[in-house]
Amino acid sequence: MAARRKPAALPSKSEIAEFIRNSEGRAGKREIARAFKVSGADRIALKEILNELVEEGVLQGNRRRFGIKGVLPSVTVIEVTGVDLDGEPLARPTAWESDEPPPRIVIIPSDREGANAPGIGDRALVRLHRVEDGSYEARVMRALTTGADRVLAVLRGEGDSARLIPVDKRAKSDFTVVGNAPGALPGEVVAAEVLRGHRLGLPQARIIQRIGDMDDVRSISLLVVHAHGIPTAFSPETLAAAEAAKAPTLAGRTDLRDIPLVTIDGADARDFDDAVWAEPDDDPDNPGGWHILVAIADVAHYVAPNQAIDRDARERGNSVYFPDRVVPMLPEQLSNGWCSLVPNENRACMAAHIWIDAEGTIRRHRFVRGLMRSAARLTYEQVQAARDGRPDADVAPLVETVLAPLYGAFKSLNKGREKRGVLDLDVPEEQVVLGEDGEIAEIHPRARLDSHKLIEEFMIAANVAAAETLEAKHAPCMYRIHDQPPADKMESLRQFLDGLDYSLTGSRNIRAGHLNQILKKAEGKPEAPLINTVILRSQSQAAYSPENIGHFGLNLLRYAHFTSPIRRYADLLVHRSLIRALDLGDGGLGESDQRDFEKIAEEISTAERRAASAERDAIERYIARYMVDRVGARFTGRINGVARFGLFVTIDGIGADGLVPRRSLPGDFTHDEARHRLVEERTGAVFALGDAVEVRLMEASPITGGLVFEVLSPPGRTKPGRVSSSRSRPQGKTRTRKGGTPTRNRKKR
Repeated sequence: MAARRKPAALPSKSEIAEFIRNSEGRAGKREIARAFKVSGADRIALKEILNELVEEGVLQGNRRRFGIKGVLPSVTVIEVTGVDLDGEPLARPTAWESDEPPPRIVIIPSDREGANAPGIGDRALVRLHRVEDGSYEARVMRALTTGADRVLAVLRGEGDSARLIPVDKRAKSDFTVVGNAPGALPGEVVAAEVLRGHRLGLPQARIIQRIGDMDDVRSISLLVVHAHGIPTAFSPETLAAAEAAKAPTLAGRTDLRDIPLVTIDGADARDFDDAVWAEPDDDPDNPGGWHILVAIADVAHYVAPNQAIDRDARERGNSVYFPDRVVPMLPEQLSNGWCSLVPNENRACMAAHIWIDAEGTIRRHRFVRGLMRSAARLTYEQVQAARDGRPDADVAPLVETVLAPLYGAFKSLNKGREKRGVLDLDVPEEQVVLGEDGEIAEIHPRARLDSHKLIEEFMIAANVAAAETLEAKHAPCMYRIHDQPPADKMESLRQFLDGLDYSLTGSRNIRAGHLNQILKKAEGKPEAPLINTVILRSQSQAAYSPENIGHFGLNLLRYAHFTSPIRRYADLLVHRSLIRALDLGDGGLGESDQRDFEKIAEEISTAERRAASAERDAIERYIARYMVDRVGARFTGRINGVARFGLFVTIDGIGADGLVPRRSLPGDFTHDEARHRLVEERTGAVFALGDAVEVRLMEASPITGGLVFEVLSPPGRTKPGRVSSSRSRPQGKTRTRKGGTPTRNRKKR
């Protein structure tokens, strides 16, 4: 441990690294400050030193906990995540908090473990040995909790031949069924309890719950909900509170009912929690400026802190969206009822008045608690058609009075966006369209219209105003943060771009504008999809935090989520803090929430990642279901990932992703990780990230969402990292949310 120091003294970088090494490989900022007696303003300097150590590659961490870069402690807890192609169990450290992938850990089984060796989901205390390539070998010291006590699977066969086929593509074994299944039929998705202690043959499991028929496409989302542990049942107290909700009154509110606010959402939107309006600013000192109004459902009016309904919402963290349903954060009586801004009904709202200049810069803003009546529920397609000169009967009366000012303000906001230099990535996002019979009708890239961008810019302006207001009031704020890309990822990106004759600045202070220069240069060229993909993968992950570090992707100094309290708990916290800071009545932020802000930030960031993973898994399974009848068909696509065990290929048009196993490739290929490619040792032939390929679909499994392809194209003979000019360009490009995963409601930043 470090020696005692004078309060004003700061530890050296080497002393900090040594302290962390002696703290079982990890330490928090507060622990480091206490150990070295750093307090007051000196903590800011300590934070800068820690950030420099991260940038220099000495430490890894997420600005709250730090570890020695790439080094794990000799004894640690791991969780088994899968097996490699040789059947060796793979694991990851449970305490890993970096945005970077953890080092590879292979479990070396001992003879005495036998059938009781840890399986997927199990945790164990292990002793690690680091090997030359930076990976680790782990020997189990003690088994801990088992994560595989329950398994989701599809029942196949009957009687003594009954088997459970796990839905997790990482699972290494099927299960035999013990006892009589409670009415479960072959083809059904079930939850089963894994039975321990069985040594011979397949592991055993007992069915404890029927979930749905795998032949019914609606079972896909049910399966995913169970697999990710997403809460679905509200407590009786929560349901009672939702049933007791009443229409709001004007008492204590600003009357906004005469303002023709409109909601603009997707045709498949299930809730409407934001409405917009704009007019030219009549201030002579602001020529060409605009006054915009963003009204958001006042969820805090109905969801009081520390009540049952609040506890259920916090546990969920956010709503989760699937092609056939939504798992809401709030009961339907609120999410689709009193908190949904349906037309011609009085609704409680929190509203941001924002004044911008002609260049889109925010001049000032003011928040009120209001009562509004939406003038219309519009869709993106309706608004875009009207803007293009084809208004329908419902929109025509609003074109000049409502839509024209909205687009005028959007033009200014868009100027501000371009001047600011927002990271402007284009990546495919698939939309699964279901027919009236519930079956998959088609899968296609989701449209990206100017009407989407309009709402997005209005929402960003309101989110910025909320963060600025709370900061000015010295009130707690749940910031939406997006850190700069890690230095090592930027160096890897820089080397990769060099191979394509693109030059990324060598500055340590990378800005979104630097990456936009690369994207602009690549626009319209065959390598553009590849460059978008690699830049996206180089980004840090966005998260929630009470400590502000800015938003890299949006290039904003301060940013919070204010615009979707129906579906995001973070937004509800921001509403409550605004209510308390501005003295806007009941429902303000409670003392306990203020104390727990850091803990809540971690909870809702985790819930967001869970939701994104579930939505992604569901799309994969829907696509696999759609592709079952196309086994044997040929497709064109592009290599979107290269791993030791094979190639990942994205099919043009529908965005289906699948694996080409390395063992199926024609030759003896080795993995060149630095250049994202597989190289045939004898001929030097290459399959590289971004290569256009023709493939044949060999397998499609709706159970796991897995697709397996066989590559038909010969490997390239191009210069390392070079993209051939003959490669085709994927169809249908849309934008993704910066620093995160695409979602169904993309407008809500």
